[in-house]
Amino acid sequence: MTKDMSLYWKKNLTYMVILLTIWAAVSYGCGILFVEQLNAFQLGGFPLGFWFAQQGAIYVFVVQIFIYYVLMQKLDKEFDVNE
Repeated sequence: MTKDMSLYWKKNLTYMVILLTIWAAVSYGCGILFVEQLNAFQLGGFPLGFWFAQQGAIYVFVVQIFIYYVLMQKLDKEFDVNE
């Protein structure tokens, strides 16, 4: 593997690790660890901790898919591997 492609994959893995860490923090942090504190607030008539456990983590993950797409489009153009 050439040096350029090694740097490409290193950046790609960095993006994935950062995004998945954020998703895990939202999923476990807001849905499990901080649920009591979040339940003091309501969202759509439901406790916020319950909402994050049921819906919020999914929404965060879907948004992160689009963020990853944009980041990879820029990275592909930077290393000239775009389609």
